[in-house]
Order: sequence, then C-alpha cells, then structure tokens
Amino acid sequence: MNAKQPAAGRSGPGRAGQGRAPRGELSVPATVAPGLPPAGSFAELELPAELTGVLAALGVREPFPIQAATLPSALAGRDILGRARTGSGKTLAFGLALLARTAGRRAEPKRPLALVLVPTRELAQQVSEALTPYAEALGLRSATVVGGLAIGRQAASLRAGAEVVVATPGRLADLVARRDCHLDRVRIAVLDEADQMCDMGFLPQVSETLDQMPPGGQRMLFSATLDRNVDQLVRQYLSEPVFASVDRAEASVTTMEHHVLNVHSSDKYATATEIAARDGRVLMFLDTKHAVDQFTRHLRDSGIQAGALHSGKSQPQRTHTLARFKDGGITVLVATNVAARGIHIEHLDLVVNVDPPLDPKDYLHRGGRTARAGESGSVVTLVTPGQRRDVNRMMSDAGIRPTVTEVRSGEEKLTSITGAKRPPVQDRAKPGNAAFRGLGTRAGRPPKESRKAAEARTMAEARKAARVRRGH
Repeated sequence: MNAKQPAAGRSGPGRAGQGRAPRGELSVPATVAPGLPPAGSFAELELPAELTGVLAALGVREPFPIQAATLPSALAGRDILGRARTGSGKTLAFGLALLARTAGRRAEPKRPLALVLVPTRELAQQVSEALTPYAEALGLRSATVVGGLAIGRQAASLRAGAEVVVATPGRLADLVARRDCHLDRVRIAVLDEADQMCDMGFLPQVSETLDQMPPGGQRMLFSATLDRNVDQLVRQYLSEPVFASVDRAEASVTTMEHHVLNVHSSDKYATATEIAARDGRVLMFLDTKHAVDQFTRHLRDSGIQAGALHSGKSQPQRTHTLARFKDGGITVLVATNVAARGIHIEHLDLVVNVDPPLDPKDYLHRGGRTARAGESGSVVTLVTPGQRRDVNRMMSDAGIRPTVTEVRSGEEKLTSITGAKRPPVQDRAKPGNAAFRGLGTRAGRPPKESRKAAEARTMAEARKAARVRRGH
C-alpha cells in the first residue's frame, strides 16, 4: 500500500459532481448503529506489535479515511458496512481487524476461521498479496481459492490447515460441495466488492455461503455502491452494523480528471492507437474479448508493446500479462471489464474507455484503476456521435462532469490531454487498415460509418473489375 494520503482540495478539469451518487444507490441503511470514534493513528488502535512492525516496514504511517473510520469498531468485533471506491484503503480496513482478531488461534484441517469473499480472481490474488506479510508476521496460514487454477492444489492447502481463506464464490462453493472445506468454524467473514458479486449473479452463492457459518460471528461488507441486492445482504446478515463512507466525490474529485473525447467513428481506432503510443503505461477498455484480441494485435503490429486481458484467457495467462504490465514489460493493457476491479497497478495515470461503458458503476470502477492512494490520474472516454446521448446519461448517473473536447488523430489537443503520439509503425494505424475491420462498439460489430465505407469500396471495386473485363 502506498503511504501517501489523498490530497485535499485539489482542483482541475472534469471533476466529479458534489457528492452525487449513481442512480439506485441507497442512503445510509436504517439498520446501522453508532460506532466508536475514528482513529487518528495506528498507535491508537493497540494493534499487535507484529502488525505495527509490518506497517512501519512498509511505510504505512497513518490510516486512510476508511481505515480510520472502521478499524476501531471492527477490532471491537462489530459488524461493519463500508462504502468506498477501490484504491481507498479498504483491504487493510478489514484485513488488519480480521488478522488481529484471528491471531493466536489455530485452524483444524479444512475448517478456516476467517473468510474474505471477493468477485474476481484478480481481486482475490491482490487481497492475498496485500495481507500475506501481515498474516505471516502473526504466524497465520492463508489460502487463496479461485477458479481457473487446479482445484486439487487448493484443496490440499485447506486440508493442511489455513486460518484465513480468500475466495471467489464459485470455487469456494465447489470446494464445500467436495467436502474439502467446511465453514462451521468461520467467525469472521468479509464481503469485498459486494455490489459486483451481486451484479455478476453470485448473490445466491454468497447467501448460501453465509448461511453455513455459525450465527453470531462478525460480518464486514464493503461495497462501492449500496443498491437493492447489497441492501438485502445487509439486512439479512449484518447485525446493527457500523456504517462508514468515503464519499465518492471526496475519493475521486481531488485526484482524478475525467475527459470525454468526441471522435469520428472512422477515426476512433487511429485515435486510440496514438494514445496507446504515449510514453508511460495506459489501461484501455473494450467491450468484447474479440475486440480486445484484435486491437491488441493491431497495437503490436504498430510497434507498441501491448497485452490482452479477458475471461477467455487462462488464469496463468492473465497473471503473466498483469505481471508484465506491472513491471513495464508491456506498456498497454487492453482489457474487458474483467480488469475493472481488483487490479492494483501503482503509478498508472491513464485509463481509456475505447468503448464507453453503459453502466455508471462500470465507469467508476474502470476509472478506479488510476488515481489510487492519493496519486493523480485521468480517465478518457472516446465517444462517437451515435454514443453521445447514452454516455451523457451514464456520466450524469455516475455523478461525473467531464471535460468534453472534439479531437482527431494527430491533433495537438489529443497530445496535450493524453500524451498521444504517432506509433512507431505509422502505416499500420490508418483507419482503413484491415486490423480495424470487425472492431466496433457493441458485440464486436463495426460502426455504421465504417460498414457503409466498406460497402462503398466493395461496389467500387466490383465496377472497376467489370470495366476491366469489358476491356475498358
């Protein structure tokens, strides 16, 4: 975790609205109860010496707002309901309490004592990596169970005994069904990114998992939004939770810029290519696996070091690609929404929505990959004429007021906003190049303009061929 705290009062273009939440988000639930006063420092929390030693060694000096607000009550065993964007310090907000309250206990084989449930493999691995040094300092064993990797090896780690398990709902359900994991000893359970788990259809599995745990245990739920499904979990499984919120505007307005770049459909991918050729890393989102793969191949043909990330890749492939992006082996990560949550990349200052999301939560979580832990960053969304109405509505629902600019590839305006420059292999980036065919907006379809242009070229070529046959 970065030791820096969010900068206060920073101003700039395209900031978020004044605390406006996405449509459908609930206000503070009626079930909450007052908590203990926030902590001004880690020293006030009387954490085990092993934990304070690791915090000091990693340069974590003061608690982030969500940590300060929740840790006193969490350490006291209270249920917690936390609302905060990714990158705000949630992992340690629940992790330090979970580890401190589990310290000194030993798990039986197959019977963990604490569980962190997350929606994606990447987030599970990130949480595990973040908590490992603290767990090891306390002598606690941990296991990570996710899909895409050998279930036998994960079962073996549970049989060997693990006090803390970080899991995705589907793989955990598989292990429980195989009787390789029993949840009847879990006294502390955390639901991280609860809204995404509900959005992904995991609500029944999450509920079934919680039902298998003994009553009276501690439950902590963290979510960027508190919509209907999350509220159902709160009412059913949390008992008089302490509510803490890092306001959306506070979390993102101070360090993040939002830009909408209005582009011509025929110029969209040339514009995106020039942004990808910038100095420094960039994370680019497209809608479909096919579009991600095709655009990644085009970027490589253009001399740009790019990698693809989507659910069609195996977990080892995804892990390898992420590692190369983090260490600079590739400078552009092209991804579907699988990368919108659970991926922490330090010093990433630009996220580009090549295909704009339609869901405001997707927009906020994509953007949450930058401007983390108080660093600055920009979110750029490319918008074609036919997408403007939908994007305007989505931005409004997300509480974002972006800076809107009309741009074309090769323009200075594009460079000043994104750092764009000509790619090393320039002729590959022409809008009519075959690499762009089949790349479109939704479901991999090409935009109407490029489809018409292709039809016109086909007809022209046919007329020319006919004239040749006639001897003209």
